[in-house]
Amino acid sequence: MRILFIVPYMPNLVRVRSYQFIRSLTKRGHELTVATLWTNTAEKQAMSALEAQCHEVIAFPMGKARSFGNCLGALLGKEPLQSVYSWQPRMALALRERVHGNHGKSEFDIVHVEHLRGVRYGLEINSKRFGNKQPQPVVWDSVDSISHLFRQSAQYSRSQIYRWITRFELKRTQRYETWLLSQFKRIVVTSPIDKEAFLSLAENNPGKLAVKTTPENIDHRIAVVPNGVDLDYFTPGKFEDKQPDTIILSGKMSYHANISMAIFFAEQIFPLVLARHPQARLVIVGKDPSKAVKDLARNPAIQVTGEVQDIRPYIQKAAVAVAPVVYGAGIQNKVLEAMACATPVVASPQAVSALNTRAGIDLEVAESPEKMAAIILELLKEPQRRQALAEGGRRFVEDHHTWDGAAASLEKAYEEAIRAATHRQG
Repeated sequence: MRILFIVPYMPNLVRVRSYQFIRSLTKRGHELTVATLWTNTAEKQAMSALEAQCHEVIAFPMGKARSFGNCLGALLGKEPLQSVYSWQPRMALALRERVHGNHGKSEFDIVHVEHLRGVRYGLEINSKRFGNKQPQPVVWDSVDSISHLFRQSAQYSRSQIYRWITRFELKRTQRYETWLLSQFKRIVVTSPIDKEAFLSLAENNPGKLAVKTTPENIDHRIAVVPNGVDLDYFTPGKFEDKQPDTIILSGKMSYHANISMAIFFAEQIFPLVLARHPQARLVIVGKDPSKAVKDLARNPAIQVTGEVQDIRPYIQKAAVAVAPVVYGAGIQNKVLEAMACATPVVASPQAVSALNTRAGIDLEVAESPEKMAAIILELLKEPQRRQALAEGGRRFVEDHHTWDGAAASLEKAYEEAIRAATHRQG
């Protein structure tokens, strides 16, 4: 297929879903034209690596001033700020010309648009304002339900400003996501929980759906395509190299859900571990740590690394990886990556709610700070149990979370969208 892949941020190993879909779809023989935005010199320079992986890259600058202006202009409107944050009119014009400029005939078989931040490009491509007689098949990969995430953040975020922002955005995001459910013939999400969140929106707000669209016919439009793991990149280290007292907690540390997770673990769980295992050490790894996360390093047993060149050695050498997620949406990549590195994982139920894991075999699950601390202490003292859990975790991702398998599921969504568009034209 000739695919126009629109992603409103530069794909990379942190924005792993788009990055790996581009790689996997290209390997499977598709011709990808990637349309994206860069925000700084480093991202602009990274385009060369992206260009080497696909047919063509269409890229435009997206400075913070433009994003701020977009959001400021939307404050008095009805659209959520997320939907305008990455709007670049120059890119929209370029994409319209590529899709409809050849006497109304598209260069592409399918358009893929990622996230709520990118959805406006998909809407614009098929806008009736431009006299499009043959709508272009578009698949919207929402990744997560943002309103589902915001409902949790408004209640549980440790940051007062994030609670205020998400409360402000929640109702308008719910309305907008509900309306979007009837704008695309196929929608992709990372987990069954996000699909259920969308179906709940449709059932509770049927008046926000387009004419002739009912909550009942939304279900077949939404496909669950989970994230995978690059199993050639995230590999097990040597068991003898494990640092037997080290606990790792990873994630982008400017993200509000990860900030809350790090603070929760450092304040509510790690002291319980230290009380019985004083030599324990917590390493928090992830770029752009907030001040609240940096302040956790005042405890001499806690290290906050900030951005690292390669996260794998940190995961591979840790005795235990923890994911005490307080709230979130979609699949937690940090869990899959640790399992792929054969590092035993101890997670909260929220962290694994989108995974079909078996507690005690693939990883451990703890519902309370006391239970999580107790499991961590047991694992630190029992290397054989750590080894068994590490092997179970690696087998799980090998069996259920390859990127090639995810790309095959995405292909199916593309084919269904094309058939739906053809049927509508007929």
